[in-house]
Amino acid sequence: MIKSVFAALAAAPLFAGAAMAGPYVNVEANSGWSGSNYGGTAVDTHVGYEGPIGESASYYVQGGATILMPDGGNTKSVPSGKAGVGVAVTDALGAYGEVSFVGSGTAGVDRGYGTKLGLKYSF
Repeated sequence: MIKSVFAALAAAPLFAGAAMAGPYVNVEANSGWSGSNYGGTAVDTHVGYEGPIGESASYYVQGGATILMPDGGNTKSVPSGKAGVGVAVTDALGAYGEVSFVGSGTAGVDRGYGTKLGLKYSF
C-alpha cells in the first residue's frame, strides 16, 4: 500500500523553464492504484524556494511534511522534500530532473527516495 503512495509521489510533474526567484507554498495530493486496488493518498505540504540559474535554467527546493493516508491504514505525517532543475536545451526542448524523499514514520522502515528525469517538447 505505502509503496503505491511513494510511486505516486515520484510521479508528480516537474516542468522545465524559467522561473521567477522567490519563496512559495506547494500543497499537492497524490493517490495511487494498482489496477482497481486503491493504495492510498499522500498530501505534500511544502514550503520552497525557486529561482533562475543563468538565462536558460531554473531550480527549486522544497520541504515540509507529507500526510500519508494508506487505504485501511493509519494516517501519519512524515518529513519529505524535493529538489529539481530545469534546463532549456532549445527554444522548444527542455530537460528536467528531480530528487525526492519521504519519511516512513515507522521505526525500522527505510525512508523512500525517488528520482525523475525527462524531456519536454513544446510545439
